[in-house]
Amino acid sequence: MKTKRILILALFTLASLPGAWAQAGIDAILHSIEANNPLLQANAHDASSQKLEARASNNLANPSLSYSHLWDSDDKNITVGELVISQGFDFPSLYATRGKVNRLRANALDAQVSDLRQQVLLQAKELCLDIICLHKQQALLDERLRNAEDLASLYNQRLETGDANAVETNKINLELLNVRTESRANRIALENALSQLTTLNGGIPLAPDPTKDWWNAMGLTEYTPVPLPQDFVPLCDELLASDPSLQALQEESLAADKQISVSKQGWLPKLELGYRRNTETRHPLNGIVVGFSFPLFENRGKVKLAKAQSLSANYRKEDARLKAVANLRQCYDEARSLHASMEEYSRTLSRQQDLALLRQALEGGEISMIEYFVEVSVVYQSKGNLLQLENQYHKAMARLYKSRL
Repeated sequence: MKTKRILILALFTLASLPGAWAQAGIDAILHSIEANNPLLQANAHDASSQKLEARASNNLANPSLSYSHLWDSDDKNITVGELVISQGFDFPSLYATRGKVNRLRANALDAQVSDLRQQVLLQAKELCLDIICLHKQQALLDERLRNAEDLASLYNQRLETGDANAVETNKINLELLNVRTESRANRIALENALSQLTTLNGGIPLAPDPTKDWWNAMGLTEYTPVPLPQDFVPLCDELLASDPSLQALQEESLAADKQISVSKQGWLPKLELGYRRNTETRHPLNGIVVGFSFPLFENRGKVKLAKAQSLSANYRKEDARLKAVANLRQCYDEARSLHASMEEYSRTLSRQQDLALLRQALEGGEISMIEYFVEVSVVYQSKGNLLQLENQYHKAMARLYKSRL
């Protein structure tokens, strides 16, 4: 009973928050896509295989076994047997250094997996935001369509009684046709957005019933309020620190630096230990085999190569950081400009004349059909512009906060 009360209280709290259901819907959709997207699954397995390949490259060489059987050319009864079992390996410290390099590269692979995950989820979130915008546009178009249908019916009746002329009636019918066309195109755009979301979800349907108003069931009807940050500098530092693409380049840079140490240790001799058994005398001889291999030629130029690769990795890291800062700044400035335009449109639309009053003035003969359509077109165009601004603002904020996905 107590659990039930807590659940009911949580639902009422959620319902009271603007955009809370939308955020819950978007989060559920992103969670499903993260679990079902084929590209993310393939990339995760690819990263695992690369980690295993790196570990395998640091394994010991295969042990060797050889046996020699010799016989005297004069007396075939005199034979000599020799058995040699040996294991070759690099200088011990080299395995530890290569292990550190592999761990750094494994961290880079994990960061790359996170980066691709964020790219896919950002694409999915932008589609969700587009669906919210298209849903709002559909509601606006439905309102315009009802208004146009009512006017068309009214003026057709007036035309029959002689209270209206054919020019006015044709203009209303043309408006009705245009709104119907826009409404159909908007519906198609909604279906296309859902289809793209389904593709990202591995072809698994997300909508309970695509033939109905599925956006309500998916919680994609209202935006979650996202306030515009006042100070860009601390926000930029925070977002850069959590950017997986920069983390991947940082780990690759550290791995490249450590690879210099690996290349330097490549000048250390390779070792070989083993067991040897010889039966040349009546009593077999047993002993050990110790060998050294000096890399006089194999490691030539590898230290210079590692240093060049390290410099390249550092430059790539710095270039990516500068581009990331510029991209964040661009997203922030775009969001700030859009936010200002949204507020201006909201203030202006709140002072606009009510459409119902315009309709009454038209039916009462206070204004002409031309005046009515001019006023109505401006209002609907402004409302449509506001919907586009809201969509662009939330998409800009989604790109800004991509590293939080």
